[in-house]
Amino acid sequence: MRVPLSWLREYVDLPATETGRDVQAKLISAGLEVETVEQLGADLKGPLVVGQVLTIEELEGFKKPIRFCTVDVGRANGTGEPQEIVCGARNFAVGDKVVVVLPGAVLPGGFSISARKTYGKTSHGMICSADELGMGDDGTHGIIVLPPEHEVGTDAIELLQLVDEVLDIAVTANRGDCLSIRGVAREAAIAYGRPLLDPALLDVPAPNAYGYPVKVSDPFGCDRFTARTVTGLDPEARSPIWLQRRLQKAGMRPISLAVDITNYVMLELGQPLHAYDRTRVQGAIGVRRAERDEQLTTLDGVTRTLSTEDLVITDERGPIGLAGVMGGADTEIDDTDGTTTEVVIEAAHFDPVAIARTARRHKLGSEAARRFERGVDPQAASAAAQRTVDLLVLLAGGTADAGVTEVVAPSAPRTITIPADHPDKVAGVTYGRETVVRRLQQIGCDVYGTDELIVTVPSWRPDLADPNDLAEEVIRLEGYENLPSTLPRPLPGHGLTDRQRLHRRVGRALAGAGYVEALNYPFLGEAVFDQLGVDADDPRRTVVTLVNPLSDEEPALRTTLLPGLLGALRRNDGRGSHDLALFETGLVFRPTGHEQVPARLPADRRPTQEQLAALDAALPRQPRRVAVVLAGAREQAGWWGEGRPSDWADAVEAARIVAREAGAELIVRADQHAPWHPGRCAALYVRVDGEEVLAGHAGELHPRVVKAMHLPERTCAMEIELDLLEQAGDGIVRAPRISSFPVATQDVALVVDKPVPAAEVEAALREGAGELLEAIRLFDVYENAEQLGDGRKSLAYALRFRAPDRTLTVDEASAARDAAVALAAERTGAVLRG
Repeated sequence: MRVPLSWLREYVDLPATETGRDVQAKLISAGLEVETVEQLGADLKGPLVVGQVLTIEELEGFKKPIRFCTVDVGRANGTGEPQEIVCGARNFAVGDKVVVVLPGAVLPGGFSISARKTYGKTSHGMICSADELGMGDDGTHGIIVLPPEHEVGTDAIELLQLVDEVLDIAVTANRGDCLSIRGVAREAAIAYGRPLLDPALLDVPAPNAYGYPVKVSDPFGCDRFTARTVTGLDPEARSPIWLQRRLQKAGMRPISLAVDITNYVMLELGQPLHAYDRTRVQGAIGVRRAERDEQLTTLDGVTRTLSTEDLVITDERGPIGLAGVMGGADTEIDDTDGTTTEVVIEAAHFDPVAIARTARRHKLGSEAARRFERGVDPQAASAAAQRTVDLLVLLAGGTADAGVTEVVAPSAPRTITIPADHPDKVAGVTYGRETVVRRLQQIGCDVYGTDELIVTVPSWRPDLADPNDLAEEVIRLEGYENLPSTLPRPLPGHGLTDRQRLHRRVGRALAGAGYVEALNYPFLGEAVFDQLGVDADDPRRTVVTLVNPLSDEEPALRTTLLPGLLGALRRNDGRGSHDLALFETGLVFRPTGHEQVPARLPADRRPTQEQLAALDAALPRQPRRVAVVLAGAREQAGWWGEGRPSDWADAVEAARIVAREAGAELIVRADQHAPWHPGRCAALYVRVDGEEVLAGHAGELHPRVVKAMHLPERTCAMEIELDLLEQAGDGIVRAPRISSFPVATQDVALVVDKPVPAAEVEAALREGAGELLEAIRLFDVYENAEQLGDGRKSLAYALRFRAPDRTLTVDEASAARDAAVALAAERTGAVLRG
């Protein structure tokens, strides 16, 4: 909503020294979002005057029409002689009054005017268009031709109201009253403590039986309809400059006098209006729902097929307008032929939901619909119709018909009961009853009661529906900036849950290991499963599809984190970052097939526990997962030596990092699972309640997947379920005890068959070594058929032994080592090398 400050001052006696910036600060403090203050004419400098064209000479021999004019500007040029001006426009004639800028002036944009020679003549100034003066679109696309009554030499800056400040307010959906000068003026009056000169306080004649006949068939869709008639309009009358300028400053284009007046009153009072050419309306005006497949040609020339939910304005022929959205072409006031001398004014109040749905259904975002869907003051309809009639009589020489039609559906004012101290409890500040009552009365409420207040809500504030709404009004008018900044005091024992702590620890651990977090949208397209090589019966293909997705290409919720992470890796690689290690933690959505459609929850009370449980049961399973992807170098090359590319072992190590943070034992086994390489894929298991449970996979991606998704060669990935790790873990990870006794290290090399996993050998060694074993590490894998035999490999482990209460002897360390080797030999067939 664009609000010219000069217009606002008509209804609020603002201090003369207040600038647009000052008013902006006041309104922002009151809760309105004033985005900008536009300074109109800030860099405009005269002389800019009214002139009259005396002669026009057409200059020949140029590529475009050029005219050499003499213009009478009075004494504005200091001599009283006609001003010689070269002009290319052709929409004016001898005798027309125009706007002339003289040498020495500066136009908007810093364009200085001086005498200059052009087209063989010397031009002493310019004849101006609306665009050159920063007035916006006036619909003429040419030189401004003024009405003949303005005197030559008059200051055009004041005449055209070129200097002003315009507040641009982003009106929220609940404050439809502020889509009018009246509503903003009310807020300004409260902010400055000044009285409001309400433009809606007019003497309105009572309805009678002589008005234009109106029949409302849907009182729920239209609870108020006012019709007034004006006859004897001068078809040649045009909108005065002041009216055109106010519309332009508010962002609207002048069209014709009758239409301009309805737009002006809409901006002034917030009540949308429509003017019908009375001679084109046949029979009584009606309001009803459209019939199936009924059609209407709207003012934009589009023939629309109507829905049975659309509210329409009709006459005896059928629809003549989309109620609250746009009028029909059949009853349009045609300003081109100058034949409209009688108009019927419509000022009605329509159901906001019906208007909003109609506007969206037909993709018609009109100014009227924008106001109706946010809530219009139903009590302002009669005043808006009267204001329109008064302006038509004043500016178009019309005569107001004595008949007044008003169809009103009975309704009672809305009342809200609120404890007097409720705003105090909401804000945590003691306002007191007097402050609460005063602030509520300022916004137009009637307040009764002492400890328990009975508040009657004003008709222009349909957004006030419960005590919290009233509390918000008190708080915002007292100033949000006056609320103290206090930190909440959590009760003992409250804070992060174990799941949240694990989530944070995992993120910190992966970041410490060199991974960068990448947050992705939780959406995917089902075509990505084909790229990943996922089987048709894989559970990951069972997705939850959104009814209204952000993108038609990604309409489903993710069942795996990999598509988003791999997309991020591909984008970064394509932009020159080739050494990548990314991670993400987040929810995936796994429907079970047993979800039911939940019942609609009530809006007037808190849902019961049973209703909330039914709502939870309708949701898919949402486990939290963590995934990593790697490509390029894992260790950079430099003066310290050669680097190392990332491989499947790094992906497995990322899983171990996550498992360590959860305090869970990770079991790694070879596996084949899309989208991983069949020979470089590890299944990740954890023990939950004594049973091994599959938690995820890690390894190198399949070459076909790499090619299909345009990924770097040998891209690796890991994905594991964090909730399972939490169940398998020991809870809070405790710091290890530091022993003051020295460590005893024993190395052992075991020869096993190639298919035997190193993890199984390590598990046997760990169990056989007993409590003295502090750590075990695989440091070498050796394969040589000549020395070891076909199908055999050597695994070399470093075992660290330490006792918490003494220094171990060589015999104790050797005994523990031998016990470990013995159990490994029993379980895996390992043979001590050498």
